Amino acid sequence: MNAANNQNRNLPAGIQDFEKLRELQYVYVDKTEYVYKLVKSSIPFFLSRPRRFGKSLLLSTLKAYWEGKKELFRGLAIEQLEKDNPEAWIPYPVFYFDLNGKDYTKENAMEDVLSEYLIQWEKQYHCESVELSLEGRFANLLINAHKQTGRRCVVLVDEYDKPLLDLIDNSELQERNKSLFKGFFGNLKSCDAHIRFVFITGVTKFHKISIFSDLNQLFDISINEDFAAICGITEEELRNNFMPEIKKLAHKQKIDEELCLKRLKMQYDGYLFHQDGQGVYNPYSLLKAFFAKEFGAYWFETGTPTFLVKKLRAMDFDIRKFADKTLYASASMLKDYSADNPDPIPLLYQTGYLTIVEYDPSGREYTLAFPNNEVKYGFLESLMPEYISDCGSGSGIDIFTLRRYIVRGELESVKNVLTAIFARITYTTKDDPFEHYFQTVIYLIFTLLGQFAECEMHTFIGRIDCKVETDKFIYLFEFKRDKTADEALNQIEDKSYTLPFAADHRKVYKIGVSFDTEKRMLSDWKVVEE
Repeated sequence: MNAANNQNRNLPAGIQDFEKLRELQYVYVDKTEYVYKLVKSSIPFFLSRPRRFGKSLLLSTLKAYWEGKKELFRGLAIEQLEKDNPEAWIPYPVFYFDLNGKDYTKENAMEDVLSEYLIQWEKQYHCESVELSLEGRFANLLINAHKQTGRRCVVLVDEYDKPLLDLIDNSELQERNKSLFKGFFGNLKSCDAHIRFVFITGVTKFHKISIFSDLNQLFDISINEDFAAICGITEEELRNNFMPEIKKLAHKQKIDEELCLKRLKMQYDGYLFHQDGQGVYNPYSLLKAFFAKEFGAYWFETGTPTFLVKKLRAMDFDIRKFADKTLYASASMLKDYSADNPDPIPLLYQTGYLTIVEYDPSGREYTLAFPNNEVKYGFLESLMPEYISDCGSGSGIDIFTLRRYIVRGELESVKNVLTAIFARITYTTKDDPFEHYFQTVIYLIFTLLGQFAECEMHTFIGRIDCKVETDKFIYLFEFKRDKTADEALNQIEDKSYTLPFAADHRKVYKIGVSFDTEKRMLSDWKVVEE
């Protein structure tokens, strides 16, 4: 970072252009050591990372390097690394395809985008494109740029999969774009003699797409220890580069700096892209938090995973697996995405809703979970409407209303909210298993209560369905289907669930709740004060 350490620093929230960032003296976390490692190789690279994770800035940095813009790298790690290299900072012909920010749902959108890029470069290199196809024009450009400059070409493709992910519900147009990829980017293999460097980024790696099968030497660094922190911000980078912003945020929130760091970690940290690599914070959310001086859900606000949510709902996925660390995958599953694969876990990982939390080397098996609170609560909130109709803010049966009643100890109101919520469980056919919805909704409701609640808390002799704690109260919930509330209370008593709270000064409530499967409703409710 080379920006001045002052009180009004420019934070690059949303800035994806390296040249703009450096010229306007935005704060920059120096990632150029990774750039140096990449450019010293002649093999093509691929990197998958979630959206808003710095892929575009990385590509823009590579572009500036290959264009020989040495002045932009003054004071950065790569300046020293290249100081004894006589061939450093020589400009190469760069073809940078930014496929983000376009609407690919329209007919011929992909063709139009590629043609616009080609027209621009054909003028630059004085190439004629008479009667040539898109792939023919691109090949012509690569060959002519090499001949005219005497240097092989650099090809950078940012968000290659945007034209495919936009068409997740339009398989016909998606297949058309895949076919276009095959011809157009097939030039990266057929014109290899004219190419110096290739780097491709995306959110996911589509299985069997020709851009990968044709480039059989493509080096996928998505799950690679050496490049685990190439995007994102590590703990060390956070403390070394953003202490002025941390101090301001702590002051605004009326907390000390260490507590501020803990909250930042819980909210935005937790991403791990290799089991032995460095973990990273979500850079977009971190910068937005510093800018706004609030612990908001910024990454989630930029787009909700609608198609993922609907996919999970349609397949009756057990949502509780997100909490109990029973989501597993192999390395190959995490790297590739196949539209016909019914397993949503690879795509949830690639899009940033899950991350690596454990690794079993004997079985080469990854365990996945939510990376942080921003993702956990944002994702579960987006799931709620799929299971419960009309449960939004202000409905009277929303999480905010329930939380207020719990904090105030208004148990009759808590009962009324839960009764209304379960009366609105959505289902598509009479044959849908109510048990699945029943368990899912309980998990969603009590997890979304946040720090107050813990679902299926283990004790030394059993497992409480839900424990909810506030400053004044402790609630122990036991839920039963087609049984009585007394049976639920008896389980709390028989298993001595209250024992861990015997010395607690707060009021303890044992709450037995029963649901009628046939009527799909809360049928019995009893409360006993300990």
